[in-house]
Amino acid sequence: MLELYTEAKDLTLPHLVPQIYARDAVLTYSIATDTISFPQRVEGRDGIAKTLVVDFGAKFSRCKTYYICAAPPREGDEMVLLPWLVVMRETEAACLRFGRGYYRWSFGQRGGEGLRVTAMHIHIERMDVIEDAGGELLEATQSGLPYPWLPPSVLRSQYEALAQSDPALAFVEAFKLPLDPLEAGR
Repeated sequence: MLELYTEAKDLTLPHLVPQIYARDAVLTYSIATDTISFPQRVEGRDGIAKTLVVDFGAKFSRCKTYYICAAPPREGDEMVLLPWLVVMRETEAACLRFGRGYYRWSFGQRGGEGLRVTAMHIHIERMDVIEDAGGELLEATQSGLPYPWLPPSVLRSQYEALAQSDPALAFVEAFKLPLDPLEAGR
């Protein structure tokens, strides 16, 4: 289901949303930066599809959302905390958007739909805006990263090497370690 989320969001496929979210699911945000904004609360699957897929896809392209963890969570967990990294292009501004935070997913079964996301919280710690008119930095920062499951050791080694190889990529140094969801909540 979590792979389906990245597919729906990153590729702008709203028809996948009913396979992910319960009809009455709730999405909340906490945002620690002023470089991006979303509504604090979105109720219902249709609102979530509009916010996370349709509106998001109209503004951003070439998006890849990575879950930063050693292994995917077990099926059947009722709640999952996952650090994330997003690398995407803001289409209108022709710039790179580089962000990190964590997801808190709650799962349940409602109304015969089967297992679905009943609540989702997205914390955005950073969402940097980086000039990248030609998209070369976007290519470099996505290249070589396994998608969507990204082990922290791979992230660290890839981004340390990138930062050392090109001064224009030094900004990745700040993103080489995942945000610890437990530390961020304090």
